[in-house]
Amino acid sequence: MFHTHLWIGVLATALIVVVSLTGIMLNHKDVLGFMPDAEAVEPGLDGALPLADLVRAAEGAAGNTVAAAGVDRMDVRPDNGYVKVRFGDRVVTEVTVALRSGEVLQVGERNDVFIEKLHSGEIFGDGWILLSDALAIGLLLLLVSGTWMWLYPKARM
Repeated sequence: MFHTHLWIGVLATALIVVVSLTGIMLNHKDVLGFMPDAEAVEPGLDGALPLADLVRAAEGAAGNTVAAAGVDRMDVRPDNGYVKVRFGDRVVTEVTVALRSGEVLQVGERNDVFIEKLHSGEIFGDGWILLSDALAIGLLLLLVSGTWMWLYPKARM
């Protein structure tokens, strides 16, 4: 039991350190400058352009090479009056476009995507997302085995 507890603890500790550090970095990604940020414009969805038009505006601002990688995701923020269009290129370019006018507000790299993927385990492939589940199970095993190793000698007395 001791050696099982020890080695699960060593592996879990390494994973906890990675998840903890990347989690802290993600919590403060604005301060650390990992993502471009745009000033809010007129809020609301009333009078917003169709998403296809907003994507075309983003593709035009990003350039042909980035646009060829395709849109990875879009983050519509009605309270700020813009949509963030993230492309699937190697450096993960993000273009912020005003919802109503189609004006490009910001173009920049998302430097937090690598950290997000490392934090979730996705960087090693989709199957590694289960890494957080394995970590949780490992922590439960440590809790049970550690409690057992602490209580068992006391119960035998």
